[in-house]
Amino acid sequence: MDRILGEGSTRIRSHSVHIEGRELMSVSGVKDVDCFNEAEIELLTDAGQLRIEGSGLHITKLSLDEGQVIVEGEILALEYSEDAQQRGSLFSRMFR
Repeated sequence: MDRILGEGSTRIRSHSVHIEGRELMSVSGVKDVDCFNEAEIELLTDAGQLRIEGSGLHITKLSLDEGQVIVEGEILALEYSEDAQQRGSLFSRMFR
């Protein structure tokens, strides 16, 4: 569900996750894809950073305009954390 505010305001998207049989996952409210490989996908969503762990993972649909990502593969775990932008870059986190 998208909600458009008055002139000059930004669009607010709702965030949702739908999983079918641990093999197909649809995510809405996606702002960006931080990284992905067959074992892990990291998404920046309206609800924070979302990490998806599994095996044979691949993104079958990516539409940042619509804020939607569809993932196929064996889904083993989901983990939310704060936004990556708030955490800082990888190098700044390594040298704390």
